[in-house]
Amino acid sequence: MWVGARNWPADKAEVRDAFAELEGLGYDAAWLGGAEGDLTRPEQILAATTRLTAATGIVNVWTEPADQAAEAFRRVGGSYPDRLLLGVGAGHAKFVERSGQEYHRPYSKVVEYLDQLDTAGVPAAQRAVAALGPRTLRLAGERSLGAHPYLVTPEHTRLARDILGDGPLLAPEQMVILSTDEDEVLRIARPVVALYLGLPNYVNNLRRLGFTDDDLSGSGSRRLVDALVAWGDPDTVARRVAEHHEAGADHVCVQVLTDRPGLPRAEWRALAPVLVP
Repeated sequence: MWVGARNWPADKAEVRDAFAELEGLGYDAAWLGGAEGDLTRPEQILAATTRLTAATGIVNVWTEPADQAAEAFRRVGGSYPDRLLLGVGAGHAKFVERSGQEYHRPYSKVVEYLDQLDTAGVPAAQRAVAALGPRTLRLAGERSLGAHPYLVTPEHTRLARDILGDGPLLAPEQMVILSTDEDEVLRIARPVVALYLGLPNYVNNLRRLGFTDDDLSGSGSRRLVDALVAWGDPDTVARRVAEHHEAGADHVCVQVLTDRPGLPRAEWRALAPVLVP
């Protein structure tokens, strides 16, 4: 399951209970969007569970210094061996520049960050790279366990697997809404899709996948929403997840969208019978 920072509970007891339940339902990993380099949230997940992997999706290479992320990785990873995956990526100019940094040559910045993680002793097999385009996908396969593409379709997964070849991890994110009410789905999905259509990295990737100006304007066309957000009953959602696996994904990071604050625990429960082997 993929969890955004906006859904993170303030109550530590709720965190412990929720992720212990997630593990009990049979899920094998929790991916954390917008993760901070001190890895406090992954550490909370690992402390609450016994086998669940905690993965960052992502630690931003501009705002989270590599030496500090490496130090946190050694501390947390040392306490929970083989259960922490450090996902890193370049993020987006719109947000990076708010922190006072200049966003330029993001590919080179990711390479530099991976070099620094090498120097600090973070194993390539315990990190992943957020990747959309061909060059960054190849980098992810060469310098880490593999790639974590976000806001993608099964067609992108197929293209990504062709670029990565056999071996590297491919773990795409997939947004889902558990509802058969079309009006409710669009009310929840459109603001989320609209947010990403303001970020050139995602827009450029969607253009490569064949989406047009009409699809990418405003809050996105209906065709785009349906391509990016799997919605319906659990079986319908599971079929979209299966499409990613058939296209070459090793693991699909399911992000449940709701109109409620907090973690979507009811949806986790409803999806477990069709998503957990």
